[in-house]
Amino acid sequence: MKNTLLAIALATASLTAVPAISHAADNNGAGGFFVNGNVGQSNLDKGIYNDSDTGYGVNLGYRWALNPNVALGVEGGYTDLGKFNVNNSVGVAGLPSASVKGWTAGVNGHFNLTPEWYLSGRAGLYRADVKGAFATGSVDASLPAYLSTKDTSNKYYAGAGFGYDFSNNLSVGLNYDYFKTAKNDLNFDPNLVSVSAEYRFQ
Repeated sequence: MKNTLLAIALATASLTAVPAISHAADNNGAGGFFVNGNVGQSNLDKGIYNDSDTGYGVNLGYRWALNPNVALGVEGGYTDLGKFNVNNSVGVAGLPSASVKGWTAGVNGHFNLTPEWYLSGRAGLYRADVKGAFATGSVDASLPAYLSTKDTSNKYYAGAGFGYDFSNNLSVGLNYDYFKTAKNDLNFDPNLVSVSAEYRFQ
């Protein structure tokens, strides 16, 4: 959760700074248009689900350079967090696996600690297609104990990471991202620990 709060703080700062730096000279290797992708292990431990899967994401965006060590920008992309099975302790057959995937739009930052090593932060809107089942809490034997549903959630994502810039164009990193979804009692909060690669067009 500390990583989530850090990412939100960094992203909020970048959102307020972007208009002021739109005409700044791009003297930072992290500035300009970029494309990145990440893949890793996603995890969901909420309600009747407790499972891991492979998740991935792709992003396009643009950053403005404040100085040689700080670049802030905007991004948009797609993230698929995979499918998650029902906790074995539920003991009910036929319940569907959960899935979370959708589109992201937000802000991001690239902060160089040295000419090669950097920290990163990102946050924004996560419009996700969510599917799964939830416990109704009903004590009436004539009513179902679990219901399956799918819908679209409009919540948020936030993340932080660190990595290495091999050049002004290419970097690799390790990231933690948190995704919040909530719709029709499917209140999921999966996370993704991933390795990423980014290419910057200069």
